[in-house]
Amino acid sequence: MKKWYMVTLVGRDRRGIVAGVTEALFEGRCNLGEASMVRLGGNFATMLMVEFDGDTPALEDMLRPVSGRLGLRCHVDEIEAGLHRHVEPDVRISVYGADRAGIVAEVTGALAEAGLNILNLETDIGGTEGNPIYIMHLDGVAEQGVDTLREVLETLSREKNVEARLVENDLLMG
Repeated sequence: MKKWYMVTLVGRDRRGIVAGVTEALFEGRCNLGEASMVRLGGNFATMLMVEFDGDTPALEDMLRPVSGRLGLRCHVDEIEAGLHRHVEPDVRISVYGADRAGIVAEVTGALAEAGLNILNLETDIGGTEGNPIYIMHLDGVAEQGVDTLREVLETLSREKNVEARLVENDLLMG
């Protein structure tokens, strides 16, 4: 019986990672579900939902040659697939502030308290080496309404000296 697994691979970014990993999975008769791949500061990370007619050690063995050749660390977990339960974000929040320890925890904690279910978070460092600026972009669902989030962002702007913007996503689905 086929089961679903979450395959996580991390290593130095290089050409051919996606092609090598997906070819190995195809040759092993795996089916891919959702995937997320990103380059962060010269490193590559991917999470792949993989359907496979075997167990965790067999999937790890299948990936070992390609992950070893490409210098990737591999981790495999059996999961519940949950396909076709896609949640669309209804807000996008951007936050800019001085780069300092704790800024992500403060912002995401306050937004979670205000009912934001974060679906995606991307961060970057801008500004200059002497004056770095931390940049966060969050996509999520405003479970307690947009006004509550706006109030929290105004408080964060005043008390934590950040600039924050909220844009509502007007999605037409059908």
